[in-house]
Amino acid sequence: QVQLVESGGGLVQPGGSLRLSCVGSEFSLGRYAIAWFRQAPGDLRVKIACIERVDIEGVDATPTYSAAVEDRFAISRDKVADTVYLQMNDLKPEDTARYYCATLLHCHDLTPVRPWGLGTQVTVSP
Repeated sequence: QVQLVESGGGLVQPGGSLRLSCVGSEFSLGRYAIAWFRQAPGDLRVKIACIERVDIEGVDATPTYSAAVEDRFAISRDKVADTVYLQMNDLKPEDTARYYCATLLHCHDLTPVRPWGLGTQVTVSP
């Protein structure tokens, strides 16, 4: 089944780090802006980071972040491995959520082009 696959979540203590990975099972991520969203129980799914597509020249590839994670999280793209990562440092209990990557036409969009994957759970707890 063609889908996004997230991995790298787990249980970590406050102040710890994790790196999440996002790959497309049967398609290239390079044609899309890739965003990371997260959803805590009872909350809406919120976009926290995004990196622009690489198939169009002149597109500003500067990543964007929500205020809740800027200075702690970093999104990056490995073009050769066709993988997008989310490096998460100085994790806090409020970062506990299920994390999803999404394909967007551009980072200013909110509606994914392709279906959501299953996500990966991040739990920050002593």
